[in-house]
Amino acid sequence: MKQKGFTTGQIAERTGMTVRALRYYDRIGLLKPSHHQGDTRLYSESDIVKLQKLSVLKFIGFSLEEMRAILESEGTNTDLRSSLFLQKQLIRQKIRHMDSVVQAIEASIESMDRQVHEPNWEEMTGIIHTVRTDRDWSEQYHNALRLQSRIHLYDRFSTNPMGWHRWFFEHVLRQASQPSLPAPIKLLDIGCGDAALWLRNIDRIPPHWEITLADASAGMLEDARTALCKSAARFVFRQADVQALPFMDGEFQIIIANHMLYHVEDLPLGSAEMNRVLCGNGTLFASTMSNRHLKEMEELTREFDPSLRVLDDTLERFNLYNGAELLRPWFPYAELIQYQDSLVVTEAGPLISYMTSTPMNAGKRLTGKALEPFTAFVELRMAEKGSLTFTKDMGFFCYEKKGANAI
Repeated sequence: MKQKGFTTGQIAERTGMTVRALRYYDRIGLLKPSHHQGDTRLYSESDIVKLQKLSVLKFIGFSLEEMRAILESEGTNTDLRSSLFLQKQLIRQKIRHMDSVVQAIEASIESMDRQVHEPNWEEMTGIIHTVRTDRDWSEQYHNALRLQSRIHLYDRFSTNPMGWHRWFFEHVLRQASQPSLPAPIKLLDIGCGDAALWLRNIDRIPPHWEITLADASAGMLEDARTALCKSAARFVFRQADVQALPFMDGEFQIIIANHMLYHVEDLPLGSAEMNRVLCGNGTLFASTMSNRHLKEMEELTREFDPSLRVLDDTLERFNLYNGAELLRPWFPYAELIQYQDSLVVTEAGPLISYMTSTPMNAGKRLTGKALEPFTAFVELRMAEKGSLTFTKDMGFFCYEKKGANAI
């Protein structure tokens, strides 16, 4: 009879792992062989994919419990290519951190050489600080996985063939081409996140644009730099909070706030700061959604369990209905431009992955065994209808700051 998979010994021989380590993973339930053939336990190809992921996560520095949590949260909803891409990003970030540690050690060695081997205790504490400021890789992985789940759903099931990032960038490009804005054009993307807007339009960025990517999170800035890879040299990266921007008055002709103003605690303060650093005839592009956005997703979840929540309430702070009025004191001229789109989802896996990626309680409660009945429920609803349709209500405000009205 043909063997259904690979024995522990065969896996050990091919991967260089020890039989003892593989059996330990099996014993603690981290990675159990999927097949049994008589008394022989056999690993499937999907088991090998999991083992590869575990090896990379261990290399980065994850604990066994962190690795277990990642495997449980991912389930079968992440494709191999996306998983490998995410692993590559984390490894690059780990390398950058290790490089900074090496540079700190080299600087200390050079200092000791100049001082005839007298130790500089301030530099020693600096090395310790650099080592200990390593990022929380588990939280970073989960954050990146959540973002990846949302983008994956939009990419696969949106009905508008021109994706959001290309469509939004088209409007920015058009405004930046106005004769009233002479070259070079200075742009600020505040709350840039992982720089998806720029990565997906890298082929369309004019050479005379000077672009600053800013985010309050140093981790997100590192994600942006890593994602842009060789193109990162085209950008300036600054850690900055919109409520206290470290830029000169009137420094930028265009400011982009892409799906981020609803996260700002003090929106009036953030608005005043954006007004300050925007030049007299500049433009602010601020995108957001309405409370109708993905409302069917919330309804589907509550049909299964009325206490479950998927959509974040922070959207109430700044949305398509109140955005013009909220920023009127600083930007009196606002035009709302809406993006026509919807989701028609034909697979349960990517949808569930999205629904459990939000910061609401569905992501915390629908894990492990608790996810199984919800998955069955969604699959049943999808089988009944053939597909599930979700409203996408997105757009942006184009705010013009006229010199005479600027504060």
